[in-house]
Amino acid sequence: MSVRGFLATFFLFFCSFSVSAQQPLPTAELRGVWIATVANIDWPSMPGLPPERQQMEFDSLLDVLKAMGMNAVFVQIRPAGDAFYPSAVVPWSKYLTGQQGLAPEPMYDPLEYMIKSAHSRRMEFHAWMNPYRASFDLDTASLAPNHPLRALPDNRKAGWFFRYGNRYYFNPASALVRQHLINVVREVVVRYDIDGIHFDDYFYPYKEPNQMLQDYNDFAADPRGFVKIEDWRRDNVDRLIEGVSKMIKGIKPYVRFGVSPFGVWRNADQDPINGSQTRAGITCYDDLYADVVKWLQNGWIDYVAPQIYWSIGFGPADYEILIDWWSKRTFGKHLYAGHAAYKINNFPNDPNWTKPDEINRQVALNRNNGMVQGSLFFSAKPLLRNPLGVQDSIINTLFPNQSRTPGMAWLSKAPPATPQICRVGGSVSTVKLAWHACDIGIPDENPYYFAIYRFDGQSVGDFQNPRNLLTYTPFYTEKWIFEDPTAAEGEYYTYVVIAYNRYNVESYSSDPVVVKKTKKGAKKKKKFFGFLF
Repeated sequence: MSVRGFLATFFLFFCSFSVSAQQPLPTAELRGVWIATVANIDWPSMPGLPPERQQMEFDSLLDVLKAMGMNAVFVQIRPAGDAFYPSAVVPWSKYLTGQQGLAPEPMYDPLEYMIKSAHSRRMEFHAWMNPYRASFDLDTASLAPNHPLRALPDNRKAGWFFRYGNRYYFNPASALVRQHLINVVREVVVRYDIDGIHFDDYFYPYKEPNQMLQDYNDFAADPRGFVKIEDWRRDNVDRLIEGVSKMIKGIKPYVRFGVSPFGVWRNADQDPINGSQTRAGITCYDDLYADVVKWLQNGWIDYVAPQIYWSIGFGPADYEILIDWWSKRTFGKHLYAGHAAYKINNFPNDPNWTKPDEINRQVALNRNNGMVQGSLFFSAKPLLRNPLGVQDSIINTLFPNQSRTPGMAWLSKAPPATPQICRVGGSVSTVKLAWHACDIGIPDENPYYFAIYRFDGQSVGDFQNPRNLLTYTPFYTEKWIFEDPTAAEGEYYTYVVIAYNRYNVESYSSDPVVVKKTKKGAKKKKKFFGFLF
């Protein structure tokens, strides 16, 4: 290794050590990755691969992400008016099979496969959908016959779509479009065991030079009491978000609905009271017509994951300023920070991205804030390339411990039933626990997975210390049994089990059980009038 390489490695280690030494590692923190399928950014590596190759690539990707400590994936299943699943209303994606509308051969359901693959690794699966992008280019002849841009008669197309730049978009002003998009989401919610529905930052399209939105006739025909077209556009998007939210909660209340907007809501020069101290050339409120703060305030979304794709100290849009700004406007909902993994050592306009500790420092700010419940990285492939050792830093410093996604207590009508350890046994090499849960009255009380804690000695210790968390069980655990192969002979341990439901809300802890590991197995310490002996 060169002297320069040694110094860079030492610097990364020193910074990583400093971050970890200052902060406890959370046991409840969303650690997610966006897996982009549009233009085959992350998966599959190219269109038209055999299904077994697609599955192998996806499993390999999840294995690496799991090893990095990730507990959630946000997979793009609707890149541009298409689908990565068999649908009655949406054509197959060309990024999957090479031709829009063409099914995989041999036939399989990629979405079902991906969900099972994620859940088998105890990773949440959030279905990422781009609602308004109807095409990725202007080549309508390559669209499937059942794509609305081809299937609808010309007089209806005019109300459903508009052209802007080099793409076609669904028209947010159309009530028929809104119902179509709600139906698209409903199909996924009903048919699949997803953990969330996720919308990205594309609402009205990003501004392009010398381009104007051709919706003034729509506004004139039905202004709905609005004087300014900008307010009317925001209301169009509001109506979709509210409609999707109510539909999801009416079918599966535990399915979370969230949005990852552009990282700047408004600049202070546009809104001196509520805007951030930034100088962004685009804002999600004024240019994309997405009033995300209103959605949080009205409870239409369960979390926000702003794409704060700038570095700490970057003048026009400082990460530190923006994470603080968003944290003060969550209205009790969750905030996950969106990090620009793709910029690491790959963005000459900002030298901060050449610093090995940039992501470490951003996560440290998140954890010090107290209102930030996790991180989302865009996207998977840059993390796999490991620029400036970011993958090593995540594994060894940021996410070395097990973590579950944080609970959303306001969605859950009740915590899960309290588990009770009913049997203790073991063998020469293990301690074996079995537990049950009674008095389950409503679905929210059903345990979805469990945490097994072990404390040294004969008393309960700190649940927030990752050292005391042995493991989380898989989702949908059928056998409520755990074997601990790490117990040392002659030592006393105190075991506790906690249940979690689909909202990641935790139960009351089980009664502690004190166990002594013996040569033959394990011996449970008995109670006498409430005391252990």
